[in-house]
Amino acid sequence: MTPTPQLSLGLLLTAAAGFVDVVGFIELGGHFTSFMSGNITQLGDALALGAWPVALITASLVALFLLGSLAGSLLALLAGPRWGSSAVTGFVVATFVVTLGLAFAGFQPNQFMLALAAGAGAQNAILPSTGSVRLGTTFVTGTLFAVGQDLARALYRLAPPWRWAQHMLVWISLLLGGLLGGLGYRVLGINALLVPAVLYIGFLVAFLLRRPSSVVT
Repeated sequence: MTPTPQLSLGLLLTAAAGFVDVVGFIELGGHFTSFMSGNITQLGDALALGAWPVALITASLVALFLLGSLAGSLLALLAGPRWGSSAVTGFVVATFVVTLGLAFAGFQPNQFMLALAAGAGAQNAILPSTGSVRLGTTFVTGTLFAVGQDLARALYRLAPPWRWAQHMLVWISLLLGGLLGGLGYRVLGINALLVPAVLYIGFLVAFLLRRPSSVVT
């Protein structure tokens, strides 16, 4: 089982990712900043149909997500256990600054939303794995499978009886974040991104101020 404090952090980060992905989905007209399976499916369809503008935006989102994953993972390794989470979170915050700056400067969504795909890729490196639950991730397809897998194992007494519920909480957090993102966009438009941006800044401050003994290993 994953300890409750780490699980809570992961749930908040996943909810933030759901919020951002819904805002991105609306701004990009049906493309995603973190759900790369959906983008890759659309990319294949666009290539088959010769829909080159769709192929370009989906391929760009996938590429930026990959680069963000690389950058986040490298930052976590270079900064080490003490500062790794801070470094990666700082990178994520920077992608919000770039995105909102370009949006306010008048750039189009298919330009300014790309930075958030890099941030989504990097976010997966903020928290190290603790226990059986992947923490703070921006995608939950594998987590949803883990719910069924651990529930089956629990029925056979091969896993803790309630471990499947922790996976389910991760899935629910993404759903709730997406719901809040949709509601926030209806009220604030692109400015709704300020909500998760403030949350990430709060995480960054907390990671910088925590004592070395509290580092998750």
